[in-house]
Amino acid sequence: MQKYAYWMLPVVWMGVIYYSSATPYEQQDVKPLMEQTFDWSFLTPFVDWVTFTYHHSEVSVAALGVEGFIEFFLRKGAHLGVFFILMCFFFVALHRTSHLSFRAVLVVSFFLTAAYAGIDEFHQSFTANRTPYVGDVMIDMVGALLAGACILLFMRKRTGK
Repeated sequence: MQKYAYWMLPVVWMGVIYYSSATPYEQQDVKPLMEQTFDWSFLTPFVDWVTFTYHHSEVSVAALGVEGFIEFFLRKGAHLGVFFILMCFFFVALHRTSHLSFRAVLVVSFFLTAAYAGIDEFHQSFTANRTPYVGDVMIDMVGALLAGACILLFMRKRTGK
């Protein structure tokens, strides 16, 4: 029974993700805090040339303001980081509780993480002022792939191979 306690890591983390996805955007908006605490305008000359479209919206300093531009990258970085951690937690749980090979544990961990990323985006469709987007799932999967690469590097260094 004790070895299944490892499954509390991904389960609790999925709960954190679920809670975050159920929170309306207005309650997560950090732009007002950024505007009140620091003058970010010094960044404008360095990033005002950056412009692209993400989910049918322009991402640029001109369209979002410097705080909105920074917030966009903070939010997408959070996607990447949160699913990086989930992949690691799935890996630990599977590695400690299954008889799968190392590679199988890595692959299954990735697919569990990717599946939860899709479920999370679907769940967002029921939250006020939140929209599901496959691009966010792709960012989540990049986080999982980065975690997998870090796990591979760590294990190779640890085993000396």
